[in-house]
This record gives sequence, structure tokens and C-alpha cells, in this order.
Amino acid sequence: MKYIHVYDSLMFDPRLLQAFVEIVDAGSFTAAAHRLNSTQSTLSQQISRLENAVRFSLFDRSARPVTLTPAGERLIGYARRILALQNEAAALLTDPSGSRSLRVGLPDDLMTSAICHAFAQFTTSHPEIRLDVTTGLSRDLAHRFREGELDIALVKEPQAQSDARASFREPLAWVEAAGRTQPWTDPIPMVTFPPGGLYRDQMIEMIEVAKSRWYLAFTGNSLMSVLRAVEAGLGVSVLPLATIDAAKVQICRQFEPIPPMALSVYAWDQDTATNELVSALIKPISVDRVENRNLQAKA
Repeated sequence: MKYIHVYDSLMFDPRLLQAFVEIVDAGSFTAAAHRLNSTQSTLSQQISRLENAVRFSLFDRSARPVTLTPAGERLIGYARRILALQNEAAALLTDPSGSRSLRVGLPDDLMTSAICHAFAQFTTSHPEIRLDVTTGLSRDLAHRFREGELDIALVKEPQAQSDARASFREPLAWVEAAGRTQPWTDPIPMVTFPPGGLYRDQMIEMIEVAKSRWYLAFTGNSLMSVLRAVEAGLGVSVLPLATIDAAKVQICRQFEPIPPMALSVYAWDQDTATNELVSALIKPISVDRVENRNLQAKA
């Protein structure tokens, strides 16, 4: 029990371990003292303190150059690892990079090149902040924001909430493959996002109000997959007008116009970095994605 108590309470002084490693690497006390800008007597005292702590001799001082004893050979590997971990920890704590995280959630169709560029510029300007960006369905993102799992959330919703930092009008339209001239007949094939998607629910509700039959021809997890399915003529879909400019689709006039949604920006904190990122995200949204560029913005 006494043996266990001794080693349970043993704490290595990094300065003593550094002296120990330097002597091994230099091959002598004199050369090690020169490397450390110290004196031979100081190093001898440090090694004596280390040997007293471990209760074993670490060097055979009669050998030239000095050699390790069996105890010294066992300790040297651990000494190097302890010093390496100490240096690693010190470097980590003195480097501010990634010392704070900002968790951002937004719909897939908002991940434009302009938004990505805004994220990249922000990380360059704020190396101390680690961005954690995720895409998903607006309802899921809104729930995660309210639960505190996201710091910033950009979501589509029927109406902006009172705590929205900014809110924009997001016009929607029925879309179909470019060049299509024939009307859709029952049952109407629909191209949609997965269950829980706001556009999906609107489509189903409006078609059922019109007393038409429908079926799901394609369900895609991303804007790109939905657009490709519409371009191929698999069915009709509802999408934001801002997302279809470069796609081979056209507005379908067969159905009643679909009401616009609100594109809202939420953030918990009001600190300088958060406000800067929110502003950086709002700018490309207001310029590139929303038809009406002069809608209300809330502080």
C-alpha cells in the first residue's frame, strides 16, 4: 500500500523533465546546460530533485558519455510525451482560433455562392470563431433554434415572429418543365421535398381545395434534386421564384397562385460578431433572392 501511495502522489515538474530530456539528447550535463542557457551545477541539482521524486537513479554518471539507468530508460519515453502534451496544450490555449462557436441553420436553397462567400469572409475576419453550419427543413430549423440548438437560424415560415431580426417576402410559384404546353390531368404528379416541408404542405392543400387528385412522383432532399426532376417533366412543384432563374423550368399557370412566405432571420445574441454575421447573411438575401428588396428589417 505504501508503494501505491508514493506513485499516486507523484507529480512531475516539467522543468525537471526538460532538463532530463536535454541531458539525454545532448549526451552530457555540460552540453545540455549550454543548450538550456544554464549551468552544469543547476542541471545536476534538477536531476537530483527528479531522482529524489522517483526514488531511482536515472543516469550512470561514471559512463562517458553519461548513460541512462534502467529506471531512466523507462522514464525517458514518458518524459518526452508529457512535455509534448504540455506544449500542445499551451499552444491550444494561446491560439484563439475556434475558441467560440456559432451554430447556424438555414434551408438548402439558401446555400448560394453569395451566402457561402459571406460565411468564408466572416471566418477569415474572425478566426477565433468556429462556424457550425447546417441545412435542413425550415420547421426543423425553427424548432432547433427555439430549443437553443442553433445560435442563428434562417427559416421560411407563413409569417415572421415578433423576434425576427429581419424578414423578407419570398414569392413562390408553381413550376413545370420548360416548353410544356399540355395541362396536367388527374391524378397530378407532384415533385416535392420530404414530409414536413412547407412547400409540400401548401401544394397538397391547394390541389385538394381544387378537388383534384394527386400522387407523389418524386421526393427530393435538396433543391437541386427537385429542380432536376421538374426539368425532366416528372411532375409539377412549388418553389421560390428566386431559385428557378437558371433552371430549365417555367411557371405553371394552371393552378391558383400560391401565396408568398416570409423568409426570416433569427439570432439569440446581440454581440458584435453575431450582428456582423447576421448582416453579412441578410445582404445577399435581400439583393439576390427576394423580389421585393425594401421590406421591413427589425433591429
